[in-house]
Amino acid sequence: MDKFTRLDGLVAPMDRANVDTDAIIPKQFLKSIKRSGFGPNLFDEWRYLDHGEPGMDNSKRPLNPNFALNQPRYRGAQILLARENFGCGSSREHAPWALEDYGFRAIIAPSFADIFFNNCFKNGLLPIVLPADKVDALFREAAAQEGYRLTVDLETQTVSTPSGQIFGFEVDSFRKFCLLNGLDDIGLTLQNADKIKAYEDRRRQSEPWLF
Repeated sequence: MDKFTRLDGLVAPMDRANVDTDAIIPKQFLKSIKRSGFGPNLFDEWRYLDHGEPGMDNSKRPLNPNFALNQPRYRGAQILLARENFGCGSSREHAPWALEDYGFRAIIAPSFADIFFNNCFKNGLLPIVLPADKVDALFREAAAQEGYRLTVDLETQTVSTPSGQIFGFEVDSFRKFCLLNGLDDIGLTLQNADKIKAYEDRRRQSEPWLF
């Protein structure tokens, strides 16, 4: 998992409340258990004008010109600005996989669905909760200024705007540690690889019939 320390990123707005995980990555794309390759089908039903299926050449599909991510001004965005209850619905881990594979590293919203919120941290995404009035202000600024960027600093737990405003956010200390060091659950376990091996060696000597 890539480390998350400080991000100066272009912002893309998703001005919809209650965006569920089936909208983030529709169910027909859940056949793969790899973490990569889902980005082209992120928000598939909103992003394209036809019905998407696995294996289609997305470069030849008709795009919805009214969808924010299809607009040139938001191309390459790394920060998604969203509304309340983002990531509701089923608990599919493919949703943060798709967002990360597309290029997003942080999501700012007034609230998130609990399971999605937890899955983000496990996959290198930083979900940031800010008060609704602050999110409203960011939406207005993003709409008014092309190339609108924010700076997210995980160490100081702040979001900084181009005008100099600074918003603080809360994050669990353990989750913060994991993101700063690029550690998912497997990475955390492997930090104790020597102790695990020593334990297995002792078991092999004392209880060889188990092996």
